[in-house]
Amino acid sequence: MAMKQENWRDIIADRLRERNKTETSRYADIIHYNNRLFDTAVKLRQENLDLKIDKKIRDSAGAVGSGTSGAGFNADVAAITNAQIQALEKKVLAQQEELTELHKRKGEHSQMVINLNQKLGELQRLLGEKERALADQTALCVALKDELEEMKTSHVTIKDESLASQLRANTAEEKLRLVQDENTKLLNLLMEYKSRDAEIMNKENDKFLKEKKARIESELERAIRDIPGPSTLGPDLDRFDFDGLPEGVEFKFDAHDGEVNAVRWSPIERIVATGGADRKVKLWDVGKGVCEQRGVLVGSNQGINSVEFDTTGSMILAASNDSASRMWSVVDHRLRHTLTGHSGKVLAAKFLGSAFLVTGSHDRTLKIWDLKNRSCTETKFAGSSCNDLVTTDSFSFISGHVDKKIRFWDVRTADCTANEIPLLGKITSLDLSKDGKFLLSCVRDDTINLLDLRQNRIVRTFRNDNFKVGCDWSRVAFSPSSTRIAAGSADGSVYIWNVNGPLETVLKDPKTTDRNWFFHSGSGAAVTAVSWHPFSSTLASVDRAKKCTIWSGTNA
Repeated sequence: MAMKQENWRDIIADRLRERNKTETSRYADIIHYNNRLFDTAVKLRQENLDLKIDKKIRDSAGAVGSGTSGAGFNADVAAITNAQIQALEKKVLAQQEELTELHKRKGEHSQMVINLNQKLGELQRLLGEKERALADQTALCVALKDELEEMKTSHVTIKDESLASQLRANTAEEKLRLVQDENTKLLNLLMEYKSRDAEIMNKENDKFLKEKKARIESELERAIRDIPGPSTLGPDLDRFDFDGLPEGVEFKFDAHDGEVNAVRWSPIERIVATGGADRKVKLWDVGKGVCEQRGVLVGSNQGINSVEFDTTGSMILAASNDSASRMWSVVDHRLRHTLTGHSGKVLAAKFLGSAFLVTGSHDRTLKIWDLKNRSCTETKFAGSSCNDLVTTDSFSFISGHVDKKIRFWDVRTADCTANEIPLLGKITSLDLSKDGKFLLSCVRDDTINLLDLRQNRIVRTFRNDNFKVGCDWSRVAFSPSSTRIAAGSADGSVYIWNVNGPLETVLKDPKTTDRNWFFHSGSGAAVTAVSWHPFSSTLASVDRAKKCTIWSGTNA
């Protein structure tokens, strides 16, 4: 290492000497001429001195000659001497001028030598600084080499630690794999236990329903035996008349803590199910002339968009804004299934037979679910947000979409089973007649269309100047006999048309109407959904003001 440092210094010193030699050679001629000028000046001084001595000698010789020689000789000598003296004086003047010029050039050369000496001193100072910087850099290089050696040593140590860590990670991954396998086994075992529990619960429900059905049949038989003749029934018979027309409010109550989005009657009892923005499904018993809450079904994380009973009335299905659908048992109010898989809010959910159900979502897909396995068996891509669904049998269903189209589906095929039916506005809801021949669709352009499914075309359109669809999920419904249709309006009224075309009645709450007239507020809250009782002319409606209204043939 020391030898390398000496070589570096020698090389730099040699280069500096070479540069000094090169720079000095440029001024060699100047120095040479300067020396010649010095020599010439010395020579001229000597000649000048000689001439002065010669002049003095001649002057003294002339003085002696004038005393001893004749006047003629003196004149000749004087003439020669004067000529020589003039020539010498001219020569002396020229030499003095040349000497002056040489002194001037000597001063210039001396100044140049001083400047060059200053530059040489500056260069020597810079050389010293460079040598010191070189020494510092050399010391830094040595320190960096030492640090590099330390880092190499540390790298080897870290590499060994990394290998050890990798071995530990591999061991941990192996343990994690074993734990995951065990977890999978435990989950499978848990699912098996849950499936067994569900089967046991289904058996218990079936047993309970059979007992309940038998009890109802027994009560009906006793009631039939005790029913008097038609002449003694009087006006009470109209209450159970399928073709009857609701006339006014039987009672009205606060159903939820926020907007009420859905309503549905139980197929076997006078129980109304409502779903609201407060994330709850509530059951209401309205069969005793008063409203009595039968249960609150919880579990949803966001607002409820639709509710639906199964054909036995023992299970209830709800679609929610939290991208999931849930199913509860009506008897014990327990949450039985939570079906997740959509990426957007679920707007409609319907039973597809007894073992499957179908859901429509804002994510533009429809999903088929197997209730036994609690999993999605098929996803159908509709291309547009689905607002409502109706099922025609265990394999077919119809969907209404925001892109103004009605689509027909079959679970046994991948695509639509028939041509799409275009309408003039966004479809908010669908309902199917009991015979499955007619489809009712509510459209955002404030019309209701009646479609003949045998011809796949619109056969009648219902509209009124005062009827306005209140929201994008407004639900309409057929009457139990499919001879009338009911739809809620944005002004809080319920419009009822005959399927043959004419508007039969407009149901309004007189209390709300009077209050709005007094305060000049114009109208009540928009009605979001209606539902007919399956065995009577009683109608239920819900609105955005948290209310549920029961309309019947007799004013309350």
